Amino acid sequence: MGWEIDGNLPDISKYVIVGAPHTSNWDFVFFLGATEEQGVHPNFMGKHTLFQGIMRNFMYDMGGVPIDRTKRANYVEQVADEFERRDHLALVVAAEGSRTTDGSWKSGFYHIAQAANVPIVPAWVCNERRVLGFGDPVWPSGNYGEDLLKIAGFMRSKLPDYERFKVLEAQARRLIEENGAD
Repeated sequence: MGWEIDGNLPDISKYVIVGAPHTSNWDFVFFLGATEEQGVHPNFMGKHTLFQGIMRNFMYDMGGVPIDRTKRANYVEQVADEFERRDHLALVVAAEGSRTTDGSWKSGFYHIAQAANVPIVPAWVCNERRVLGFGDPVWPSGNYGEDLLKIAGFMRSKLPDYERFKVLEAQARRLIEENGAD
């Protein structure tokens, strides 16, 4: 459909792919095409109830990782355990949480990567130019603000004037400032 891929997924077996901006349901479709082109079968998290009955095989075949929110173990621990069990896992997370965000990111992707001891691979999309790309892996250092600033810097290098990425960068700087005050 005329899309271009900028950058490559890393040649490692396990990582969290954090994608943004999430502005359309088509983002995921184009993303699947890009990962297929790169030879990677991406995974995603879903409510455990979606993995029952007639949907069970479909959800697993699509790369689903069931998360049981009723269990004592939180979802970060459940996903970290899944990384431990598998030889290959490329977990896709839309860090913005929804298409209507101001650009602030949720921190779940970071906590998952840190708990699973895997890197974070930033992925970005520009529907206007029909480009989807991947950045170099960022290993969680334990300093969320600093690591988020690295990711924001990469995203801004790809879409420098994109307002959501300016918000992301400001969020990272705020986190660094707050942690420096401790």
